[in-house]
Amino acid sequence: MVEPDFSKTLLLEVLRAAGTGNAQCADCGTADPEWASYKLGIFICLNCSGIHRNLPEITRVKSIHLDFWENDLVEFMKTHGNLCAKAKYEAKVPPFYYIPHSKDCLVLKEQWIRAKYEREEFVATSVCHETGSSGDCLWRVFSLVRPKSQELQSCVCQPDAEASAGSREGFLWKRGRDSRQFLKRRFLLSATEGVLKYYTKELIPKITRNYFKEGYMEKTGPKHKEAFKKRWFSLDSQERNLFYFKDPLDAFELGRVFIGSKEQGYEVQADLPRGVTGKRWKAGLTIVTPHRKFVFVCENDREQKEWTAALNEVISQPLTA
Repeated sequence: MVEPDFSKTLLLEVLRAAGTGNAQCADCGTADPEWASYKLGIFICLNCSGIHRNLPEITRVKSIHLDFWENDLVEFMKTHGNLCAKAKYEAKVPPFYYIPHSKDCLVLKEQWIRAKYEREEFVATSVCHETGSSGDCLWRVFSLVRPKSQELQSCVCQPDAEASAGSREGFLWKRGRDSRQFLKRRFLLSATEGVLKYYTKELIPKITRNYFKEGYMEKTGPKHKEAFKKRWFSLDSQERNLFYFKDPLDAFELGRVFIGSKEQGYEVQADLPRGVTGKRWKAGLTIVTPHRKFVFVCENDREQKEWTAALNEVISQPLTA
């Protein structure tokens, strides 16, 4: 049995050995770590050791100065160390991944530690052990933390070998802010911007589409008693849709009106239904469909004539299969 003082002397030599990275916490970089994981072979700070304690199946910790160290544990620490663990557990950290530092909150550090050791997300030779009966990888839950607000967002995805490419677009299931329900969302990851964006609806390819007519009009609701609201309208003659947006550069429309053919009972009237008047703009326009009338007002007579002509041209075209 090795004497406690000699064992501790050997451990301190391992801690201070050059070229091992042991002089800083393996997880957050804090200088002069006073704790160590004898299952992972790393030296860590007090704060990170508290997180490691919550993962007893993955890691076990001891104080460098206060606890007794058996000879075999010291030898294990000597043959491993922080740089050795980094080469294994941080081999494939994506360039966009935020690695917490000593001054960051515990939430960030915990997610980082769990990602490395519990889920082994960045291990070079890692293989997904969570497989279904067909051998396909199951969905994986992960969390995103905003450093400033410490707000935690949970998402679900399938493990992907291309996830470290730095730029990616695809679907994830995102948990709502006020509920536990997961909703499917399209995400766009940009390493150059350092941003992960998500959209609540599919993007409309507005940039590549030439709209037949665009501009502002005011629109009322189905009862024609609702207040007129200013909206940006885009007429797609190919798809026979009149989209309306809150602003011209919005990615998603607030709604759309299908423009059928004259044979189906669609028509445009350059006026307003009886009893309906605009509050600011007075040049009325009504699209009559088999089911209801859509009522708009234009800023001036010229806009009214242009919209009427554009809509009539779409209505005059027969529907194609």
